[in-house]
Amino acid sequence: MPKLGMEPIRQRQFIEATMEVIHEEGLHATTLSKVARRAGTSPGLVAHYFGDKAGLMAATFQHLARELGQEYLRRLSGCRTPRERALAVVEANFADRLSQPAVVSAWLSFWSQVNHRRELARVQRVVASRLTSNLLHSLRALMPREEAARVAKGLSVFIDGLWLRATLSTGGVTFTEARELARDYLTTQLAMHQKEFADEQPA
Repeated sequence: MPKLGMEPIRQRQFIEATMEVIHEEGLHATTLSKVARRAGTSPGLVAHYFGDKAGLMAATFQHLARELGQEYLRRLSGCRTPRERALAVVEANFADRLSQPAVVSAWLSFWSQVNHRRELARVQRVVASRLTSNLLHSLRALMPREEAARVAKGLSVFIDGLWLRATLSTGGVTFTEARELARDYLTTQLAMHQKEFADEQPA
């Protein structure tokens, strides 16, 4: 029996090991045995926590989504204006943690399976919805409602595309450059719409 309080620690250990194996061998070659070997334990213990490979993969993707959510919270906690909040959401998506090789490999592997695995698709819908809603919450205070919705959607798609390009060896964009491009897009959109928004407000 695992010691009391060890379950969350064990689960995180297995998830970290899973990402490392995915990074080194790819998603399809990842097995409970390889994850157990990397974590220094038995396949039976991995199965005890996650059931099977599908359960382990879903838990790992959920872990990545939670980490991104926590990154939003950390960065938003010190913001005082809607503009700062919108920029913080952009910054969170290019945080150092998200650019680590094993994390990048895991995200890419799971994205490749979203159209084929319902449990992964559910997680991705939450990730995409959270990004757009976080942006929209701030942008509504800075521009007309319809424009805020359009910019939030456009920026969220732009962020995903930039992140993907930054992860590829042939992408031609670093994570730092990708972050700055996303910031520039947001800044440009704010400059375009804020005067219009101010003109529409009652005196």
